[in-house]
Amino acid sequence: MKHDKDEKTIKKIKAVLIGAGDRGAKAYAPYANDFPHELEFVAVAELNSERREAFAQQYSISESCCYASWEEMLEDEFEADVAFICTLDRQHYKPTVKAIEKGYHVLLEKPMSPDPQECISMVEVAKEHDKLLTICHVLRYTPFWQTIKGIIEEGKIGDIVSIQLNENVEVMHMSHSFVRGNWNNSDVSSPMILQKSCHDMDILMYLMDQKCKHVSSFGSLMHFKESNAPKEGPLRCLDGCPIENECAFHAGKYYLGEGRGWAKKFTTDHSREGIIHALQTTPYGKCVYRSDNNVVDHQVVNLEFENGATATFSMCGFTREQTRIVQIMGTKGEIRGKMDENSISVFDFQTKNETITKLNEPKSGHGGGDEAIVRDFLHEVKNYNGNESRSSAAVSLESHLLAFSAEASRLQNGKVIRIADFSNEVSRVKSLSVK
Repeated sequence: MKHDKDEKTIKKIKAVLIGAGDRGAKAYAPYANDFPHELEFVAVAELNSERREAFAQQYSISESCCYASWEEMLEDEFEADVAFICTLDRQHYKPTVKAIEKGYHVLLEKPMSPDPQECISMVEVAKEHDKLLTICHVLRYTPFWQTIKGIIEEGKIGDIVSIQLNENVEVMHMSHSFVRGNWNNSDVSSPMILQKSCHDMDILMYLMDQKCKHVSSFGSLMHFKESNAPKEGPLRCLDGCPIENECAFHAGKYYLGEGRGWAKKFTTDHSREGIIHALQTTPYGKCVYRSDNNVVDHQVVNLEFENGATATFSMCGFTREQTRIVQIMGTKGEIRGKMDENSISVFDFQTKNETITKLNEPKSGHGGGDEAIVRDFLHEVKNYNGNESRSSAAVSLESHLLAFSAEASRLQNGKVIRIADFSNEVSRVKSLSVK
C-alpha cells in the first residue's frame, strides 16, 4: 500500500472492501462498475463464502486477495488508498481503527458504533493519523435534502422555528429488517433510533445548523411480541400456521410473492425451492411474534436547540409506504417535502404564493445518496488537505450522541436529557477506561 504519493495526482482510487453484504456489495461497490476509471476494488474480506466469491468474480479480484476475515486482510499489504467498511454495527470499530492505522482513508457504513466511547475514539484516531473517516449518512448527499437545505440558506422561510420529521419505515420493511433481520435485537446490533434513525438525527442537525440542548423520547415494542402470537402457532410460518390466510407477515406468502425481491437479501438461490429452504433454516422464516427481536416498532423524539427552536421526530413501522415526510416552519414561510415523491413545497406567508419543485427520479438508492456519497468521498480523497468531509466522523458524532441521548431518555420513561451533560459523561467514562 502506497502512502507517500501526492494524493492530488491520483487518477483512479484503489479500494478494499470489508463486508460484502447488501450495503457494501450492492449500494456502494457498483460505483466501480459504473465508473471504472474512478474506482477499482483490489481485495475483499467477507465471512460468507458465497458472497465473497460472488464479489470477487464481479470485480475481477484474484483468489489470493479474498479473505474470510478483515484481520487477515489488514495484515497484508495492497496498493490501495481507501477501505470501504460495511460490516454489521458491532463490528465497525476494530476494522475501522486498524484500517486508519494502516494508512487507509475510510468510508464507514452507519452507525459508527453502538458504543458512544468507540464513536469518540474513532474521531480521535482519524485525526491523529490525518485520515478521512466518512460516515455513510447518505441523505445529506441527496438532491432532495440538499435542495431543502438550499432553500433554508437562501432565507426563503426566514428563521426556523420548528421542524417535524416523520420516518415511515413501511410495515413489511419493519418485519423483514427489524423483526426477523440483522437489526432486530439491540444486544446484537443497535437500538432502532441509532441503527435506522441516526440518518434522521443527522438530517435534523444538518437542517437546523444549531447545537441541540435537550432531548426526550418515548417508544416501545408494541406489536411484534409473543403475547400477540396466534395460539398454538408454530415457530416457523411454513410449519402450519393456523392464521396463515389472515396474517400479512406470513413468510411463505410474502417471500414467495410480492416480497421475492427481499428474499434475495438472505439467499443466493432465488428459485422457489431455494427460498423455501432459506425460510426453513434462517430467521426470515420465523413467526414475527416468536422472533428474538427487542427493538422498538415506534418511537418519538423531542428536541430543543440552543436558539430556542424545536424539532419532533417520529419513527413508525406501521406505514403503507417507505419514505420520509418533513415540515419545516419558519418565520417567513414553510417547507413541506415528501421524499419518495421527490416533491418540495415552499409557501410564502407574505405573498401567499406556493412554489412546488418536483425533482428528477434518482438513479441510485436512498434518493441518489448511495452513489453521490461515493463520488464525493473519492473526490475528497484525491484532494485531501486535512479538511473534514461533509459527513465526517467528527460531524456525525454529534448526531450519534443525539441518538444515544434519545435512547437513554426512552429507557428512563422520557426523562429530559441535557446533551452537554450526556456528552461530558461519555467523555469522562472514555477517559477513565483509557486510564
